[in-house]
Parts: sequence; structure tokens; C-alpha cells
Amino acid sequence: MVRVLLLHGLAGKPAVWDPLIESLPEGLEITNTEQPWHGMSDGTWAHHPDPVRLVVDAVRPEHDVVVAHSFGATLLAEAYATGRVRPRPSALLCPFHRSSVAEFDWSTITYYLNDFHRTFEEAMRVGETARFPEKRRAWLARALRDQVGPYGWMRWFETYLRSPFLDFAEVGAPQLVLSGVHDIAARPEDGRALAKSLPRARFELLDDCGHFPMLEQPARVAALIRDLLDDAWS
Repeated sequence: MVRVLLLHGLAGKPAVWDPLIESLPEGLEITNTEQPWHGMSDGTWAHHPDPVRLVVDAVRPEHDVVVAHSFGATLLAEAYATGRVRPRPSALLCPFHRSSVAEFDWSTITYYLNDFHRTFEEAMRVGETARFPEKRRAWLARALRDQVGPYGWMRWFETYLRSPFLDFAEVGAPQLVLSGVHDIAARPEDGRALAKSLPRARFELLDDCGHFPMLEQPARVAALIRDLLDDAWS
């Protein structure tokens, strides 16, 4: 029995994985729990300057594989690089990563600060709230942004800013990195750069897909995870 841990993204919830779980092969023991940075969090998780500690707590020795999305994937990658979590086969969906500090400038901050709500708008468009009118989805997206708050945003952006300094040389376990062509949050270049930095990584760019491939293309993502498992245990 292969034990798989699922880590949702910032302001996410376990239900975001439901379509993917239905498409995954049988014989997996799946742990899909709410993380401290979930959508209805009171925000106190972000009052501590070290969010990586939350992934250290979440990933247990018995977890054989981790599938992580967005902020969860970015935290997991840092935990692996810094040796705080033992690397194991993982699927990193839409991670935030840049290979050089020169890639961060004031326009980067402007985009992610002023348009932060757009990622949540995309979540509303492809998730269970897709049936809601557009105006209501837009309101909910801004409410979710406000729920994350300045401290939550800072913890996320600080994690992003640290990414160029990470050394992945000792991350020997196979990694699958997925990005969506139309992702408005984590650039496809981010996923490609992260995969290039990892010793054993496969990068897949998903056509007609944005920031939530597990919702938009669950069957495709499940097939790629199946390939990862075959590679890890072949």
C-alpha cells in the first residue's frame, strides 16, 4: 500500500483534490486533511515567520508520496532543499520558483500585491462555485484575499523570494512538476525552472490549463502521477 499525502494551496481546502482522488489508481492510502493555511483560517498561522515548519509537521515518516499544490508545493520544495523533510517521490503542481534574484523586481511585487485576488477568482471559476454568478464569485475572491490578509500574503511572498537561494542537489527522489499554460499565478517558467534545478525531475506543461490542474484536468494529472509512482517503484 502506497501512502500519499495531499497538500492544498494557500486559502485552499481538502475538497480541491476530490476530482483527482476519483481518478487516481486503486491501492493508494490517501491522507487529505486541512492545512493551517486553509481558506477559513483565522490567519494566526502566518504570525510565525517560518511557514515551512507547517510542512515539516504535516509530512510524516509513513508518507511515501506527497502531492502538493501552489503554496503547498513551494513550501514542500523548500523543506526538501533545506533537509527539513526527507525527500520522497512528489508531484509539485503549479509551484512558485525563480532561479535568480534578478527575476524579482518592483513590477513583480506590484502584480502579486494588487492582483492577488485574481488567483482566487480563477479558483471560483473552476471549483464548486463555478455555478455562481460572476459578480458573486468576484466578491468571494476578494473576501478570500482579505481572509489571507497581509501576514498570509507576506509569508507566501517571502517563500517565493527565498526560492533562488535553494540548493536541490541532495533531493534525489523523483519529482513531477506540473504547470498550466494559462496559469496567471505561478508562471509556467517557474515550474520549468524548478524542474531544471531538481536532479530527478519531469516537467509537464499542461495545455488549456490554469492554476488548478487537479480540478481542470484530473484524469491527465492522475495519469502523470501514476507514471511517477511507476518510476519510483520500478
